[in-house]
Amino acid sequence: MSYYFQKRSNLYWLLSIIILLISNVINIIYNTPMVPDQHWAQKIFYIHVPSAWVGFLSYFIVMISGIMYLTKLDEKWDYLGLASAEIGTFFISLVLITGPIWATPIWGKPWIWEPRLTTTLILFLIYIGYFMMREFGGYIERIRRNAAAVGIVSFINVPIIFLSVQFWSPEIQSHPQVEMAQQPSAILYPFLFSLFAFSILFFIMIRYRVYVIRLNNNKDLDV
Repeated sequence: MSYYFQKRSNLYWLLSIIILLISNVINIIYNTPMVPDQHWAQKIFYIHVPSAWVGFLSYFIVMISGIMYLTKLDEKWDYLGLASAEIGTFFISLVLITGPIWATPIWGKPWIWEPRLTTTLILFLIYIGYFMMREFGGYIERIRRNAAAVGIVSFINVPIIFLSVQFWSPEIQSHPQVEMAQQPSAILYPFLFSLFAFSILFFIMIRYRVYVIRLNNNKDLDV
């Protein structure tokens, strides 16, 4: 880690994201309006939705990396796919944690088995299986091929999650169909700033994680 951040540009990126995230938290706490029926829980929205964005973006990169690996058989695509899967699963776990916190004052309970929550949980569990397969799958080339295939197929669930409020009837779902463009500026602008901050965080995390995975694999080859 220390060697990675000895490069000045990487250190600048690290300092920039720290400042950006601190600014984002301060902005969320002090500059976003209180929604009467949600109070402080609504501020979770500015973390919850950007976390979902980064998680889905990560899984999209897993899918692209899987296609490229199966096409090129170049291990760099496997490294990128693994790094993206790890980051995506971390952020989807944040979605599954922050969602119930946000939902409790609205629904009266933290969890209900409605379509968007259920399909998000299914996606999370698929990737738990993905990591188990990578850990115990046997021969490295077979692991990489299988991981690429799982990454490609599992992405089908992402548009299902995103469009779930349109796929199922209103009677069995609780997620509102919110149009961000119609939100007041006091909500929209802090949300866009948070989305930007999380996107930069993802960029930094993916670069660092790919570097670590490549370094660890080179050490294994040396042994």
